[in-house]
Amino acid sequence: LNPLLICFSLPLPMLCLSENLLVVTVATKETDGFRRFLRSAKHFNYSVKVLGQGLKWEGGDYMSAPGGGQKVRLLKAALDQMKDEDQIILFIDSYDVIFASDPRELLKKFKQAKHKVVFSSESLIWPDRHLEDKHPHVREGNRFLGSGGFMGFLPNIKEMISNWTGADSDSDQLFFTRIYTDPAKRKSINITLDSKCRLFQNLHGALDEVVLKFEDGRVRARNVLYDTLPVIVHGNGPTKLQINYLGNYIPNIWTFEGGCSVCDENLRPLEALQHPLVMVGVFIQQPTPFVTVFFERLLQLQYPKNRLKLFIYNQEAHHKHHVDAFLRDHGNLYENIKNIEPEEEMDAPSARNLLFELCRRDEGCDYVFSLDVEVVLKNDKTLKILIEQNLPMIAPMITRSGRLWSNFWGALSADGYYARSEDYVDIVQERRVGVWNVPYVSSVFLVGGSLLRSDLSDPELFSSDVLDPDMAFCHHVRRKGVFMFVTNMHTFGRILSTENYQTTRLHNDLWQIFENPVDWQERYIHQNYTLIMKDKLIEMPCPDVYWFPLFTNVACDHLVEEMEHHGKWSGGGNVDKRIQGGYENVPTIDIHMNQISFDKEWRKLLMEYVAPITEKMYPGYYTQALFDLAFVVRYKPDEQPSLRPHHDASTFTINIALNQVGLDYQGGGCRFLRYNCSVTAPRKGWALMHPGRLTHYHEGLPTTAGVRYIAVSFVDP
Repeated sequence: LNPLLICFSLPLPMLCLSENLLVVTVATKETDGFRRFLRSAKHFNYSVKVLGQGLKWEGGDYMSAPGGGQKVRLLKAALDQMKDEDQIILFIDSYDVIFASDPRELLKKFKQAKHKVVFSSESLIWPDRHLEDKHPHVREGNRFLGSGGFMGFLPNIKEMISNWTGADSDSDQLFFTRIYTDPAKRKSINITLDSKCRLFQNLHGALDEVVLKFEDGRVRARNVLYDTLPVIVHGNGPTKLQINYLGNYIPNIWTFEGGCSVCDENLRPLEALQHPLVMVGVFIQQPTPFVTVFFERLLQLQYPKNRLKLFIYNQEAHHKHHVDAFLRDHGNLYENIKNIEPEEEMDAPSARNLLFELCRRDEGCDYVFSLDVEVVLKNDKTLKILIEQNLPMIAPMITRSGRLWSNFWGALSADGYYARSEDYVDIVQERRVGVWNVPYVSSVFLVGGSLLRSDLSDPELFSSDVLDPDMAFCHHVRRKGVFMFVTNMHTFGRILSTENYQTTRLHNDLWQIFENPVDWQERYIHQNYTLIMKDKLIEMPCPDVYWFPLFTNVACDHLVEEMEHHGKWSGGGNVDKRIQGGYENVPTIDIHMNQISFDKEWRKLLMEYVAPITEKMYPGYYTQALFDLAFVVRYKPDEQPSLRPHHDASTFTINIALNQVGLDYQGGGCRFLRYNCSVTAPRKGWALMHPGRLTHYHEGLPTTAGVRYIAVSFVDP
């Protein structure tokens, strides 16, 4: 066996023989941080002995108060069993420690220290400031001892801890500090500090000194103050988030050359297994656009419906009919459904707590998949991907279109709010792809049922008097030492903007072209629109008349229904107070876009989707998409069946068919008299584009049955 081969067995620790170096640590519980420590040790082939596994931790909460004496007691007992005087012991914490290099470098630097015992150093003294003057001065570097890491020869360490008689809750830091500040003991044991952080890097008090160093396919932590490359990095005290950040890269977790080296490790393939039972929580807390589309995508998730339980929390009365329609049409597909409606008046934290509690009580619940309704989940394999990643808590990265907003934070400010990490932009823009340990996730995430029944068993995880529910939850998760991950290994989707979303209209989503342009396009622009140029989908049924797909069926239906809902159709007479001058030469029965406050949105449509076609088909002409008139016309046999020949008051005209000939009406169409050319079978959602003046004198052909609707724009009058 390689004498430096890492060797440990969980839950029972075992000691591996080593010619020179043995790493000793205390870990009473297998945490995410402990697993990270072991992975880094294994990467460099360290031999590790783990003490205290399965025991209750009695060493206090030394994040906020002195403690850790239990570690000294366990170390003393373990060393009493060791006899090899040439043995070198490295005693370090594990929950917040990672190795950055191999034993060879560590032993070399230890030898260069020319002492029998070397402690890590700190710039801050803790826990007794009265001992400051007793610390020997150093020419350069940190003066104060850090007890979270030290190494030395077995006899010297035995001598150092031989007089330990303290309680488990006593301070190990204070115990070792008193030994070091005693000149006689310091000399007898032969102790020094690693003042320039060549072996150990404690992060507390040194955050501005430590950066990542990427070089030749390796990643190290570099202390820029002393220009050193520490072998061991310790997130002591309140620097847990910083060690988590560094642990995304060290040791060689992610490099520019190779990307993520561990993202495919320890996966849980689902193909050969029964799919885990997942409780899907859907949260609707505010008026949100495209809710119908959200439920369509939920239905399309590639996961057996009989292994899904639905929990729907709807706080918004406006969306009750969306939920009811989905449950009516598809509810029977799911294993179980719980629907909390607005009239129950349950607040959001209570609802989210309830979802977790339902999973805790159900021993068959393997995961909770929490999903806010503003999430646009484009990847129908999202749930499978997250489960296969086999992590206790993971979120798919989603972003807001055109912005740097995402559903995770890379760092926290001093007061616990958002701060931008150095790698945030690269992760959001997918220049760095991997699985990232982060301090905050929201909107959509997966959490294991076993985790909810153990570390996250608190029934009030989302409750707080001062924090929003998502921040309260992440705060509790961090306090428990549970890692939150976000993955951008795949493209998952985006999140909607809910700002300025009004619910006063029939089809409010029509007005979302500014706030959520990508989703608006997917919902309302014809699926073949983007292929117009590439696949030459533009037709020319008559000279200089161009015909192309523009609207989806949904767009056509929504616009017609919105106009009928408005209901204030013109009378079809020449007198028309809506237009400048008050007189219309060729009147129609219509409703103008500005009557339903849709004129700005309509101009945006013309600029984004019509202007590029115009400039392509009429070379040298560049439209500003200005219009005096944009309206929906209604033709009925007993109302206004046709329109006499006329020119349009436009440079060019757009005429969009809003329903289907043969299905919704008979007859209709447009005839261009100069060319004796007619378009008699308009396609729903397709636009006719033609010059308005001089050459294209035209008429509306009679509608003989049903009702025909068209949307017309006189562009650049």
